[in-house]
Amino acid sequence: MAKHLDLEEQEQLDQIKHFWNQYGNLISWMLIVVFGSFAAWNGWNYWQRTQAAKAAALYDEVDRAAVAKDADRMQRALADMQSQFASTTFASQAALQAGKTLFDAGKLPEARAALAWAAEKSSDDSYKAVARLRLAALDIEAQAYDQALKTLEAPVPKSFEPLVADRRGDVLMAQGKLDEAKAQYQAAWRGLSSRTEYRRLVEVKLASLGVDVAGLTPTTEVVR
Repeated sequence: MAKHLDLEEQEQLDQIKHFWNQYGNLISWMLIVVFGSFAAWNGWNYWQRTQAAKAAALYDEVDRAAVAKDADRMQRALADMQSQFASTTFASQAALQAGKTLFDAGKLPEARAALAWAAEKSSDDSYKAVARLRLAALDIEAQAYDQALKTLEAPVPKSFEPLVADRRGDVLMAQGKLDEAKAQYQAAWRGLSSRTEYRRLVEVKLASLGVDVAGLTPTTEVVR
């Protein structure tokens, strides 16, 4: 009986060897791929967490530069953020923060460059929209009205459309195109929630153009 079992075991062993000789390499490579992918996924998650932590630490430097109103320090911190963590939301936030700090410091070309970077490079459409609104404000300040209108042509998330209409109204108002400005302000007012304080500001602009908002019907449609 033992001899029979030994022969049976030997036969099974031979079958296993034959199977392994035929498919062993394929199985080994499949295991390497599977476990390698698992390790890579864990490594990627770790790298992502590490990068986010480093970006957050660098953003603290941006924030400190803003509080100190130190334009040179801000430019250095922003350059580091853009070169090391350009794809993160921290970089977009830093560019917007830098735009304000540099503008307040009288560094208008540098402020424009920071905002233009956010408008073009941000990975978030909302940050892009905010950057374009601020760029248009700089254009109005510089009386570059055609450039401001061009900046505002870019598509934005729907929630930003009333704000774009309002800013477009500011450009048209500065150009003396009062009827067109009025239409944009009306579109902005209609698109904004009655609970937002910003709507009150639009009401003031409309009142200055002789428009009584009591006769306007709220809607989400924005005139382009």
